[in-house]
Amino acid sequence: MHLKLAIRDVLFVALLVCTSGHAQSFNPSELRLLHEIGSAPNTLARYQYLVREVPSLSPNDRVLGLQFLSFSQDELGLYDQAVFSFPLKDSLPADLALPSPADWKAADAVDAIATLAAQQRIVMVNEAHHNAHTRMLTLALLPRLHALGFNYFAAEALSDNDPDLAKRGYPIRKSGTEYLLDPLYGDIVREAIRLGFVIVPYDNALTGQAREDAQAKTLYKQVFAKDPHARLFVHAGYAHIDKVPGRLGELHPMAMQLEKLTGLVPLSIDQTDFIETGVDASDAYHQLVRAFPSNEPEILLNRQTGRPWTARPTAYDVNVILPPALSINAFGKYKYGYSINAIDAGLPHIHDQNAMQRATWLTLGGTRHPYPISAALCRGAIPCVVEAIHAGEPDDAISADRYAFMGFNETADLYLYPGHYRLRAWTTDGSTRSEHDFDVSP
Repeated sequence: MHLKLAIRDVLFVALLVCTSGHAQSFNPSELRLLHEIGSAPNTLARYQYLVREVPSLSPNDRVLGLQFLSFSQDELGLYDQAVFSFPLKDSLPADLALPSPADWKAADAVDAIATLAAQQRIVMVNEAHHNAHTRMLTLALLPRLHALGFNYFAAEALSDNDPDLAKRGYPIRKSGTEYLLDPLYGDIVREAIRLGFVIVPYDNALTGQAREDAQAKTLYKQVFAKDPHARLFVHAGYAHIDKVPGRLGELHPMAMQLEKLTGLVPLSIDQTDFIETGVDASDAYHQLVRAFPSNEPEILLNRQTGRPWTARPTAYDVNVILPPALSINAFGKYKYGYSINAIDAGLPHIHDQNAMQRATWLTLGGTRHPYPISAALCRGAIPCVVEAIHAGEPDDAISADRYAFMGFNETADLYLYPGHYRLRAWTTDGSTRSEHDFDVSP
């Protein structure tokens, strides 16, 4: 059920990025690809299958394969690699004029959105499912919105298969779709439970307009029909937060439908129109970050009116611009046992440790600390996932952080809050290669 929901989302994104403008049908090879992905026992197995298959796929099949590959990398903690694998970006309005520093100024996104949300009943933030960086904002907003009186939290990745979620206090694999396997998404759910939000699963297995309608109806029935004074925070994917058709073609998005049901106009916050892909440094995203440099998520405010800038004023209210984070060093300093810098000189460095750099935003403003790990924990089995699980929680709990090693001499860091953890290394068949307890000090 959960992987089927993820497959449905991927197929929908494939339709959105299809340049033909016509409905896409899936040929036998694409259906075989989907069947094989769905049959894999875990994320690492899916990743391995896709690494083998994607290079030989036809161009149409490769669109699907690369999307699933990027989702798998995100779920394995390979965050930069996931974005490089599938540099998805929206088509911006043809008449769009980017803001200039003469008329607009940057403001901290969390502070500014909290101010905008003070008089709102519904706030919606979107994400790109393959880019964990777009989950950082929701995590930071949860305590701010809770302090404003928001008391319901809905997340697209959650399912209704886990009635004990709030009582337990943390998500497990059956709590939601494959997206929830990303530790950042797990952190969002943990924080919402800790703060006392009522947790609302609202997605479904439908497609097209039926899905948008059902999402809105579920939110209305589970929140506003029960509590007329409710204040709702929604974490959704892509254009489900839009208040008019457009980015979803002719579909009426979930936010638009919820507005009709409740009479409440959502505050919709977009993170996917301007997003780092690592491919084109001249694109609109890079033009904005050069004009308005910042080390934190930002929005732009008009210098005269104070209103926030939005590229699609009828669809959503605010564009959030995340700071640049991608680095080619995520792929390691050495390739195939050789130093990149030494290859040209013909000097192999076969035995050097290969440091796999991870995004610096993983410190979450200094609240999480790097904990060094290496492929040696895998006891000679590669590929292998090394993850930190909160002490006292089972193997199927969403981990605090994880990283997948693909080479025998690789090193990396997990990013963890102070606390007590269990470190577990496991391979494609799910078997444990090593395990021990450890502490992260403040």
